[in-house]
Amino acid sequence: MSEVNEANGTEALGEKIVRVLKTIYDPEIPVDIYELGLIYDVLVNEANEVKILMTLTSPNCPVAETLPVEVEEKVKSLDMVTDAEVEITFDPPWTQDLMSEEAKLELGLL
Repeated sequence: MSEVNEANGTEALGEKIVRVLKTIYDPEIPVDIYELGLIYDVLVNEANEVKILMTLTSPNCPVAETLPVEVEEKVKSLDMVTDAEVEITFDPPWTQDLMSEEAKLELGLL
């Protein structure tokens, strides 16, 4: 497989992962976790193992135990993904500035 095809395959998988992330909602805010800015990074290696660096709206977030598991399970459900791991970080801490324009508009912040 050429590097271009590999890059396209990884890019296509990245887009599928983002689509899955956009189906997961923070239960307290009616906006998906991707548009909220909770996803800091999505890394995919050659073996299609995925690592997601994400945060929560606060360290005391009521879904701190369940949301990362839901993200892992939904990403693992994609055919091309061989494994998925979620790492939670609070550096930098989440702020409303990380939300997309769409999320801000949805929440009446614009």
